[in-house]
Amino acid sequence: MNETQIPLRVLVVDDEEGMRLGVARVIRGFTIDLPNEQGRVVFELSNASSGEEAMERIETTKPDILLLDHKMSGISGLDVLERIGGEDGGVLTIMLTAYASLETAILATKRGAYDFLAKPFTPEDLRGTLRKAVKHLMLQRQARRLAEEKRRIRFEFISVLTHEMKAPLAAVEGYLNLLAERTLGDQLPPYDDMIHRCRVRMEGMRKLIFDLLDMTRIESGLKKRTWEEVDVAAVARACMDVFLPEAQKRDIRLDFDAPEQVVMSADRGELEILLNNLISNAVKYNRDGGVVGVAVRADERTVTLTIADTGIGMTAEEQGRLFEDFVRIRNEKTHNILGSGLGLSTARKLARMYLGDITVQSTPGVGSTFTVTLGRRTSADTSDAVTN
Repeated sequence: MNETQIPLRVLVVDDEEGMRLGVARVIRGFTIDLPNEQGRVVFELSNASSGEEAMERIETTKPDILLLDHKMSGISGLDVLERIGGEDGGVLTIMLTAYASLETAILATKRGAYDFLAKPFTPEDLRGTLRKAVKHLMLQRQARRLAEEKRRIRFEFISVLTHEMKAPLAAVEGYLNLLAERTLGDQLPPYDDMIHRCRVRMEGMRKLIFDLLDMTRIESGLKKRTWEEVDVAAVARACMDVFLPEAQKRDIRLDFDAPEQVVMSADRGELEILLNNLISNAVKYNRDGGVVGVAVRADERTVTLTIADTGIGMTAEEQGRLFEDFVRIRNEKTHNILGSGLGLSTARKLARMYLGDITVQSTPGVGSTFTVTLGRRTSADTSDAVTN
């Protein structure tokens, strides 16, 4: 198996040629295997015989690791360390010194030294110090990557949120301006449609905010989870009742198929969020006069929820990105349907918290079927679980 090689530049700075040659012999051919198949570190070695030469080399090609002698004629190791800024300057410095006093150690640490290697040292001493330095360096890089990823996700999140809020806010503002200017006269009835459209847009923004709150509470782990014995069938019936008025307006029939009771240990609120999102979509994306079928099944280990509709359906490409955050299916059949694009991603996160998942099968123009599997925990499984 080919391993990914991760080159690290090492600069050895010492005014003793024998020390530079000895370090080179130890490092040449030395490699470090990183855990979890991250790759293998190999070292690219260069050297300098004085602090002045070291500064020139650092300015042209900054090393990852600096093996720096403390006592040198001209610019000392501590002076070099101060000029490059230690770890803040992006270089991990290991001081090589035969004068390892406490005062020197404190001063070098203040100037950004990572570690010390007292002369004389053995090849294994040097390899051990390099192993520790590489581990530290890899953790630093991983932390920087995570921080950059966090910034990128935050930027994308704000960008998408801004985009999602911009259109409804502009629409409400436009209608309010028309109302303020009495565009249709002084009588109220002509403005009823504008008021209705404002209320629809406001409801869409409210749904987006509530969905965001659900998602962030779940992902942050700050949502307090209350475990209890829950009848999933009863929860499903209650969720269907919520959307019954909307379904009746469009002559959509709601069918329910479940045993009298299906009990599992769960947080009732989480099951309601999951089912509300799925049943809401089944009604919202259905055709007038269509059918929504909700079924609950269980065995000893799992509870299975099936939510099927006779709606507009989706292509394979649309199904592939359906469970991502802020993803909404946009086409000529959905442009008038409001949504946050967070409901299904939140539902999947919840299903996976119960050691399950959500899958979808869909055909354009025929309908979609969502299947949710949940690990059927009992009170014994969750008795010593920590709520958070």
